[in-house]
Amino acid sequence: MRSIWKGHIRFSLVTIPIQIFSAVESKNDVSFNQLHDQDNGRIRYKKECSVCGEEVSYSNIVKGYEYEPDQYVVLKQEDLNGIKLESNRAIEIEAFVQVEEVHPSRFEAVYYVGPNGDIAQETYNLLRVALEKSGKAGIGRLILRDREDVVLICPQNKGLIMYKLRYPYEIRNINDVPDLQIKKIDASQLELANTLIDSLSKSFAEIDFEDRYRDALLELVDDKIKGKETITISEEAEDKPVIDIMDALKRSIEAAKKKAG
Repeated sequence: MRSIWKGHIRFSLVTIPIQIFSAVESKNDVSFNQLHDQDNGRIRYKKECSVCGEEVSYSNIVKGYEYEPDQYVVLKQEDLNGIKLESNRAIEIEAFVQVEEVHPSRFEAVYYVGPNGDIAQETYNLLRVALEKSGKAGIGRLILRDREDVVLICPQNKGLIMYKLRYPYEIRNINDVPDLQIKKIDASQLELANTLIDSLSKSFAEIDFEDRYRDALLELVDDKIKGKETITISEEAEDKPVIDIMDALKRSIEAAKKKAG
């Protein structure tokens, strides 16, 4: 596993040399190339200027911020390099919080944090055990890929796991969703709904997270390689509106009980 960032975690006067690793495995993703349907040639993309129409090389491309329609402030790389933030090479722990306080909508990406060298082992494990015993997580800031992100650091098994968090301005207000209404719920319906929830409850570890679409896609690709051109597409069940909620809940509970044995 290759690290994508090396630096330090600091909390108060304690400094820990660390390295960060991506926790997401991307090599198993199924990806496609775009081809010309006449000769299977790869489709290429040219970067062309919308003003003069000329093809532009990478060395002649700069970044521009559109502050008004078709009005740009141009930022060169040396301008961006001039933004020196302390979090370039250190994650300063600003606070410790209960993980339950962080809403799931704020989580964006996940990374593993490991010690960098033998000298880091003692203080790294000190932080891990302290977080484990307190039940809390550290909040800090880190620059990855030219952007400062707020991160949440938690203990996991023998190591530390880090979540990149979305900023509040990135999350839309749920109250903007149309037609949200609070309705009075029938007590007997609610009781049956809770019974159904209980009958379908299991631990998170028991959930089957098999990627069925990916498996079917790979099977299709394999068939194509072997020269098979026929495929079977299952018809989707038609969703019918629920008319009798009580009846639907009772039948759902019976079905869940049979499935559970």
